[in-house]
Amino acid sequence: MYSRLLKGFLAVLLVTTVAGAPASNGRVRARQSCPDLLQRRAWHTLTDDQKREYISAELCLMRTNSTTGLPETRTLFDDLLAVHQTQSMNVHGDGWFLPFHRLLMHAHETLLRTKCGYTGSQPYWDEAHEAGQFTLSPVFRADDTGFGGDGVFQDGDTDPIRKCIRDGPFASYKLHNGPGYSNTEHCINRAISDPYSLLSSQVNIDYCLEKPNFREAWPCIEANPHKGGHAGVGGEMDNAISSPGDPLFYLHHTFLDRVWWQWQERDLLNRSRDIAGYTTGSEPAGGWVLATLDDELDMKGVIPNERIRDIMDIRGGALCYEYI
Repeated sequence: MYSRLLKGFLAVLLVTTVAGAPASNGRVRARQSCPDLLQRRAWHTLTDDQKREYISAELCLMRTNSTTGLPETRTLFDDLLAVHQTQSMNVHGDGWFLPFHRLLMHAHETLLRTKCGYTGSQPYWDEAHEAGQFTLSPVFRADDTGFGGDGVFQDGDTDPIRKCIRDGPFASYKLHNGPGYSNTEHCINRAISDPYSLLSSQVNIDYCLEKPNFREAWPCIEANPHKGGHAGVGGEMDNAISSPGDPLFYLHHTFLDRVWWQWQERDLLNRSRDIAGYTTGSEPAGGWVLATLDDELDMKGVIPNERIRDIMDIRGGALCYEYI
């Protein structure tokens, strides 16, 4: 599904802009200083106890009641999925892609810490380190330090939605949102592909890091590195709408956020103000609308909305973390 969507997304005309119309009247948190930076680390560098704490907190989200009232949501985990699902066509293939997912990763991290007692930070999956050999990655361990392995068909079934993970901490969880825009109870499904995972290679990352501006860097990151994680894991993760149904979504998009930050750090003064593209992946009836720093990203009440300008520097404003 991602490959089909990307063809349309990346054909969109991109226009660079760093200013624009005021934000909407949604709930936006006031800008604040950053006391202590959370340190986000690669999953494979965490201790087993740190991995267990993270997975335990994720399981907590899966059993804690929903607060958003979004369709079919029952848990906080569902809430985060629905924030993505209900806005998917506005946050892929356009200038909101990287900012929206940066804020969604922050929302996930915030819920883990405030609702489930997690004391760590949001880890990332260093996919470049494991490109071409996802099947050997420690993220797919079947014990309490991993996310379970590949999906498995049963009884001759060939419907991808039922290629369910059969081991690991999340094997019994039933999703209520998705696949896609539908809302049907189903398992977390996977179809791991080492060939697709090669798209997350360091060569492809470096190619994006060399881009001179956001207008070129964002679609580069959204193409190969983005698809490498989604198609490399496959199943629910390869559904552009409902991919947060696999808990690995958050490690994957935190990895992409790190790539964006690495690109920003090369010229932070300018790149913390550089935004480009439109606010939708396809042209709306009223015509294209340029993305601006004052655009407000909607978290549907999970956490306060934020303007893009307030999340451009991860070490201050609405955010407070760094990558190690």
